[in-house]
Amino acid sequence: MPKKPSTRIPRRRFLANSLRRGAGLTLGLPLVACPHVLGAEKDRLRVGCIGVGGMGGGDLREVSADPMVDIVGLCDVDQHRLFEALKQHPKATPHVDWRELLERKDIDAVTVSTPDHTHAPASMTALRSGKHVYCQKPLSHSVYESRQVRLAARETGLVTQMGIQLHSEAGYQNLVEWIRGGVIGKVIEVHAWSDRPLNHWPQGRNTVRPARADPVADCLKWDIWLGVAPVRPFVHEVYHPKNWRGWIDFGTGAQGDMGCHIYDPVVWSLRLTAPEKLVSRGPKPNGHTYPAWSTVHYTFPGNELTAGKKLPVTWYDGGKKPDAKLVPLSAGQELPSNGQLFVGERGVLLCPHGDAPMLLPEEKFKGVPSPGRQRKNHYLEWTRACRGEGATTASFEYSGPLTESVLLGNAVLNFPDKELHWDSAGLRFSNEPDIASVIRREYRDGWKIPGLS
Repeated sequence: MPKKPSTRIPRRRFLANSLRRGAGLTLGLPLVACPHVLGAEKDRLRVGCIGVGGMGGGDLREVSADPMVDIVGLCDVDQHRLFEALKQHPKATPHVDWRELLERKDIDAVTVSTPDHTHAPASMTALRSGKHVYCQKPLSHSVYESRQVRLAARETGLVTQMGIQLHSEAGYQNLVEWIRGGVIGKVIEVHAWSDRPLNHWPQGRNTVRPARADPVADCLKWDIWLGVAPVRPFVHEVYHPKNWRGWIDFGTGAQGDMGCHIYDPVVWSLRLTAPEKLVSRGPKPNGHTYPAWSTVHYTFPGNELTAGKKLPVTWYDGGKKPDAKLVPLSAGQELPSNGQLFVGERGVLLCPHGDAPMLLPEEKFKGVPSPGRQRKNHYLEWTRACRGEGATTASFEYSGPLTESVLLGNAVLNFPDKELHWDSAGLRFSNEPDIASVIRREYRDGWKIPGLS
């Protein structure tokens, strides 16, 4: 990796400059970091946070709630967000470049809460520098990245967790017990859906990339925000801070945003391995953004929990949903905007996203007791495991393959109506070996990441 000018910012200077300029400062000169005051306990966990606004702010808040955690480093390319985080953690040293934060020897673990295209580069670099990692979903932007990051986590033996917080909620845990316990019988088919991107971010409008370039505010380090992605001009409110999700360069669309959550209990409860075949339905790709809506049909190998030797799983987004006739709902009820539906031999299980699962028809399953699982703290599970207390339940060993399946759904959006056969061991589509670019992407010059490029 080429030598970079230091962007590690002394806390006192950062705060003074920020107060004078409202955080609208330009940084770039080599600066000297100030010393840290850490707890005296040997088992305190020193954490650095990469991305501290939006979801990153929530991750920072949750991780710092562990009384045995010291937040010693904060990193964000948007210095308004960095300044706000420093108000809550004034002893932390600020950074605008995550690569520099990861060079530090006084950090044990990091959270990665950036746009999707930086998840794998930051996580891989953290693992290779000996740091435990909590990475927001999806684990990566590409299938290849997921595979490589998972293997790196296995090789290093470091503690990892992906940010699929519902994995630790009682609802999903109860769902898993009901499915594995055979309450609805062997599973015939599964449906999963999300209303994204409707009313969340724009995509699929068949537009070209914006041709103009807007001035970049002094508080935003645009080149670092771009990172490994292709160079694009800054355009106000087109990519940063939120709409990046719909752009192929930076985000992973509806499936990346919600698929890791919604597929999670499907893969988990049914012990699914890699899919064998996929075919997508939807608008013709425009090459720039994900489509306004899509449907992806997966075929997974069956097992002792499924009714057949193959299990069909269908994903819908952009307002599409499964046929309501599959669900024996009461009069006036509708399918939720996001959720999963398991069709079994003896009934169905419907789980609205973020809510408790329900067995249908209600009269048939009346009196079936809930497994009674209790909520766990997804973040504390990670911080405690980093200190040697227990293990995580959404480690990269589990969440890597989950992310691969989700992102394969994105890959096949490039070839509507074409059935593609997935060779998981070879990391390729066996009937179309020449379309590797949808599985692995090239990083731009100056941003090559060992282990990924």
